[in-house]
Amino acid sequence: MMQGIYFANPNYLWLFALLPLWFLWEYVTRTRKQPQLKWSSLDGFDRQYLGLARLRPLLLVLRYVALSALILAIARPQTKDVSTRTVTNSGIDIVMAIDVSSSMLAQDLKPNRLNALKRVASDFIDNRVSDRIGLVVYAGESYTKTPITSDKNIVKNSMREISYQGLIEDGTAIGMGLATAVNRLKHSRAKSKVIILLTDGVNNSGFIDPRIAAELAAEYAIKTYTIGLGSNGTARAPIGIMPNGKFQYGLTKVEIDEALLKTIAQKTGGRYYRATDNQRLSEIYEEINKLEKTEIEEFKYFNFEEKFRPLAFLALVLLLIEWTLRKTIFKSFI
Repeated sequence: MMQGIYFANPNYLWLFALLPLWFLWEYVTRTRKQPQLKWSSLDGFDRQYLGLARLRPLLLVLRYVALSALILAIARPQTKDVSTRTVTNSGIDIVMAIDVSSSMLAQDLKPNRLNALKRVASDFIDNRVSDRIGLVVYAGESYTKTPITSDKNIVKNSMREISYQGLIEDGTAIGMGLATAVNRLKHSRAKSKVIILLTDGVNNSGFIDPRIAAELAAEYAIKTYTIGLGSNGTARAPIGIMPNGKFQYGLTKVEIDEALLKTIAQKTGGRYYRATDNQRLSEIYEEINKLEKTEIEEFKYFNFEEKFRPLAFLALVLLLIEWTLRKTIFKSFI
């Protein structure tokens, strides 16, 4: 196969193997086809005709090239132009519910839990090309940062803006964060609806029981993946605010209500994960990305352009030239 050229009937290319045999046969039997007369001297013959006689093998070459072009034409060389159209059959609506309490500034993940999450979640968003994504943030209360949208730039910009600024009451209202995420998805017409809920603590705020919110998610067929974020043991985290408004850091015990997060995941058909470092957090989002696949159907359209006509025309012209020369100029020698 030549570069950019495809053959519709490549089996005919095997005919090239016969051409050397035919060429050899013509060369060996040329003396049998042409009577020979021996003379002691050629002085009585016109030198011009003797020179033309030496060009007689040109006829064989013309026929050889013509047959080669004819074999290529029979093999039907063609170029192929491929266009692709992708159709999403069943997209997924995803809401990422993110804990933004002050404990998310703990430095057991680098540079801290919140920034590590934002980096990994941003990569996750890039991989969900055909899905709609929304953001919910919660601490002592919750609110929708970004409604579900297919515009990934909006979601990523909103993700970058997430920070702990004390704009909402501190604490960890897991039930409210989950309920707000469910509220964003309950009217979705997507075939699959998913919540990725991340927290680094225990439910200690809000007026909605996380288990009730989980039952609500299950009722609306919203699968929930829960992630407990934080190392085992202790972590350097904010323990107070200094007079200048900056956080005072100290070692605090890492407390994650894993039993609750497992219950939420189990009730909704999701899974629970524990991320103790940056690498594990990245692996968790990669696994969720693989589990939640969007069905995409790809249609390919092929436009073929035939290239055999010039070769067939060349073969015809060469055979015509060979026949004409054989019947005119070389007639006296053949």
